[in-house]
Amino acid sequence: MDPTEPIPILSYAPPRTDRTYAWLVVAMLWFVCLFNYADRQAIFSVFPLLKSRFNLSDLQLGIIGSSFMWVYAAAGPLAGLVGDRVSRKALILGGLIFWSLITLATAFSTRYPHLILFRALEGLGEAFYFPASMSLISDYHGPKTRSRAMAIHQSSVYAGTILGGSASGILGQYFGWKSGFYVFGIAGIILALLLTLMLREIPRGRDEPQTREPQSLPNEDVLTSLFAFFANPMAILLMAIFIGANSVAAVFLTWMPSYLRTSFGMSLAAAGVNATLWMQMMSVVGVICGGIFADQLAKKIAGGRMLTQAAGLLLGFPFIALAGLTRSVPILVAAMSGFGFFKGLYDANIWAALYDVVPLNRRAVSVGLMNAVGWLGASAAPIAIAYTASQYGMGPSISATSLIYLGLAFAMAATARLKKGFM
Repeated sequence: MDPTEPIPILSYAPPRTDRTYAWLVVAMLWFVCLFNYADRQAIFSVFPLLKSRFNLSDLQLGIIGSSFMWVYAAAGPLAGLVGDRVSRKALILGGLIFWSLITLATAFSTRYPHLILFRALEGLGEAFYFPASMSLISDYHGPKTRSRAMAIHQSSVYAGTILGGSASGILGQYFGWKSGFYVFGIAGIILALLLTLMLREIPRGRDEPQTREPQSLPNEDVLTSLFAFFANPMAILLMAIFIGANSVAAVFLTWMPSYLRTSFGMSLAAAGVNATLWMQMMSVVGVICGGIFADQLAKKIAGGRMLTQAAGLLLGFPFIALAGLTRSVPILVAAMSGFGFFKGLYDANIWAALYDVVPLNRRAVSVGLMNAVGWLGASAAPIAIAYTASQYGMGPSISATSLIYLGLAFAMAATARLKKGFM
């Protein structure tokens, strides 16, 4: 070897023509994200057990749910800045090990403050995943397949929510509230060790069109990266809409298991399964449809991904309203399924739409900032619903969040129109 040649630092993926590994990367990250969401959802299905074990009020339970979001949001900008500068593989797998250990530690909680602490630390670990993983996927998949790749990856969010909510409820009913945390914590650590041998880093911007000007980030300081995002009007609009959509999702994820148990008389296991299965299962279908449709529409119309999101928000509105008003289980299942499908249309393009309006050298920091502000804004929702439920009931409070979706639908349609003007 010529001693003057530079020593390679990164372990690069196969050449551009090898698309098989590019999709294998999506599959590997799918399982990481599965545990990302299973671990965060698991606690909600055992809220009734925690309420009894630690003598907690609904407001205290809401704070447990929000504590994750507060730290998750606060760590988002740092996670994005780091994701644009260091190995994304290290961030993804290091985060997986960290949050899995915290999930395991949650089982050893003996006081209410312990639950708050471990939920907060879980938010810290999970904050580093999305900025790094979305950046990595975008480098393996260019504009032609990006929505589809991200949509497939997004389906793991729903699968993980189903797994965490259902398994935690079933395990909690038969083996106690701690059992789910043992299972998910240990399984996540094993997965991280396996992927250490399989997942590879890749040069940034490799799969972008050759006509797109290369952008590097050798000397850009932290403040420049942050200010550049907030100076981008399209990014700010997408982030504002993301806050509203996240708020509605946070309400359903946090309170639906308890709502089904108290208002429909379901067992702990049945409430955990039904609160997640129907909505998240149909979200998988919706996200795949949304990814395929958006990739095709984006070829023909500037802002096509955003129009797909607008459709999902508008069509999801009546199903949210129905979910909180009905007293029929079959109608409730249909309402949650409909909401889940159209939520998937929106979710499929959250990051792909953002990547349409931000430079490739700031992808991770853009995801980090949008994720941070989105979850910070949504963190008040579980607490707000706990308060309004005490005044008006949980069902009407859940139903009222449908108005958020309706407003967001028109805001997203206007953003898509503005996107056309920028092209």
